[in-house]
Amino acid sequence: MTAETLYGADDLTHLEGLEAVRKRPGMYIGSTDSRGINHLFSEVVDNSTDEGVAGYATKIVVTLHADGSVQVDDDGRGIPTGTHAKSGLSGVELVLTRLHAGGKFGGSGYKTSGGLHGVGASAVNALSHRFDVTVKQDGKVHQMSFKHGIPGTFDAPGPKAKFTRRSGLNVTGKMKRGERSGTSIRYWYDARYFESGAALDVEGVRAKMRNTAFLVPGVTYVLRTAIEDTINEETFHFPHGLVDMVDFLSPSGEKPVCGTLLITGEGTYKENAADAAGVMQSNVERHAEVEVALRWGTGYERTVECFTNTIRNVHGGTHRRGFDRAVTKALQEAISKTRGLLKPKEDMPTIEDVLEGMTAVVHVRLPEPQFTSQTKDELSTAGITRVLQGIVDKHVKAWTEDRKTKSEAKVVLQKVVDASRVRLTQKQQKDAARRKTALEGAAMPPKLVDCRTTGVSRSELFLVEGDSALGSARMARVSEYQALLPLRGKILNVQKASLGDTLKNAEIASIVQVLGAGTGRTFDLTTMRYGRVILMADADVDGSHIRTLLITLFAKYMRPVIEDGRLYAAMPPLHKLVTKGRNPETHFTFTQREMEQKFAELEKAGKSIVTPVPRFKGLGEMDADELWETTMNPATRSVRRITMDDAEAAEGALELLMGEKVEPRRNWLVASSDRVDREAIDA
Repeated sequence: MTAETLYGADDLTHLEGLEAVRKRPGMYIGSTDSRGINHLFSEVVDNSTDEGVAGYATKIVVTLHADGSVQVDDDGRGIPTGTHAKSGLSGVELVLTRLHAGGKFGGSGYKTSGGLHGVGASAVNALSHRFDVTVKQDGKVHQMSFKHGIPGTFDAPGPKAKFTRRSGLNVTGKMKRGERSGTSIRYWYDARYFESGAALDVEGVRAKMRNTAFLVPGVTYVLRTAIEDTINEETFHFPHGLVDMVDFLSPSGEKPVCGTLLITGEGTYKENAADAAGVMQSNVERHAEVEVALRWGTGYERTVECFTNTIRNVHGGTHRRGFDRAVTKALQEAISKTRGLLKPKEDMPTIEDVLEGMTAVVHVRLPEPQFTSQTKDELSTAGITRVLQGIVDKHVKAWTEDRKTKSEAKVVLQKVVDASRVRLTQKQQKDAARRKTALEGAAMPPKLVDCRTTGVSRSELFLVEGDSALGSARMARVSEYQALLPLRGKILNVQKASLGDTLKNAEIASIVQVLGAGTGRTFDLTTMRYGRVILMADADVDGSHIRTLLITLFAKYMRPVIEDGRLYAAMPPLHKLVTKGRNPETHFTFTQREMEQKFAELEKAGKSIVTPVPRFKGLGEMDADELWETTMNPATRSVRRITMDDAEAAEGALELLMGEKVEPRRNWLVASSDRVDREAIDA
């Protein structure tokens, strides 16, 4: 072994404190382009907004200085200035120099928050040439400065002044009589940590402040932009909150067909969460607040904006799913009860028809929300779906039945039915046109339930066993990035069949066509239409056989999908244990042994379980919520990645179990017969 190949403890790198942020800024702020620079601003202003949401701040002023620095002032309580017992640092220095330090970790500081739980402000500090903070609190004015997250003092204004390293918060004066407490932060971000040409998007700042002003009607936001020697000032204050936001988001010139529905409510849900000591606890009860505003217009555009604790979720998430299901269900029920709307044997409108012409805002407040990424683009807290669904369904149903609003509701119902008829007519016309052209083969199979285009990296194709499972999966999925292709029964065993026979098989042809990457030597992974393929079959012998046949197909004709780690097998549960009592608990188990262990564990804890314990015979027996929570939700599901760690052994096993030669398979079955538990076989 040469000296160059030695690898020891001294070769390991330990990034301490904010050094990790400077080394990998994209991990903490999402990206290193202009969006990352705007994310710095969002983290600072979100902390001030949290003070407004908590009822302590009434005004937040953002100043974009001519020298490129950004300043955020609020009249809240101010960052705590006292000494933190464990670290010996002031609250200000702790929050701004330590990751995951702040008042949002289950203490009494905030019920809900939009800030990055202590990561945000310190991450901004780490990536700034200079970071100044002023806190007015308890009659005193406290000040402190930092350079790339290191505390110290500057001998002059601006980021280029001489810096002396020094820890500690300084008291620089007294507050004026009648002056409110609050925090002022001014920072100069370091362009070296960002891509060339990246800059603060002023329009993005303006949109962020406007949106937040809609969501927090009790706070006034002021944007001051310094251009040369003049300062332009804009004020954002919307006393009617989400109703004002719906008015703003509605397409210009479009007339509303109904008044704006304002829906508010509260609910509880349970989730697994860590306690103060970091130990994971099950069934922790959470309280959520829901606020939704929506209306329909005469046009065709659809706008649904989603927020969690004032943070915009660009890709929606679990709250959007609950909203979609509730509105669709409530309107479908109302349509079925209203005479004359639907003709006999006419299809019920879908979510696409319901959303046509709708402008809506969905805002939820909840403690410790879970997101699919650091930038909070998509909410993944599972329990909020059912909370929001119940609240929205109840209010929309009441709106369709109330005497005062029944007439305008009927106008909306008619609009939804008309949208459904137009959609179906257009589909029939497209299908007819395809049949008349030579391009018929290029059209996607009609049974494909495709997702909306969001890029290959996020998209998933579920190969679903049976039409009954498809119904639940269709309701459960995230239509934005989850596509469904139902399969009828067991596909051809390709280990036995020729290539010609394989491609003639209708189910296999559909899979190849939908993936769009070819087969065999011509298979091109770069042209595959989905980021992941997930095999979703029943948790029984037939389901295992179907999975095996599908894995055989991919291994023989589309092996790069497996080699690239993009083929998965879903793991649907076998049992559902429900406890009795006022607050029933639900537990899903995946094997008989696991069910028996969980049953004994619950009984030992003094809980009574509903018996007999139901066993799912197939995916189709689950409702949409159960299927989503156990099998399709990326945040809670269990899936197995199919790998080719031992290609030769895999080839041998496939040939033995699935190949043309019967004799080796018979010999293996006879030799393996001792492994069978004869007592478990029905007489």
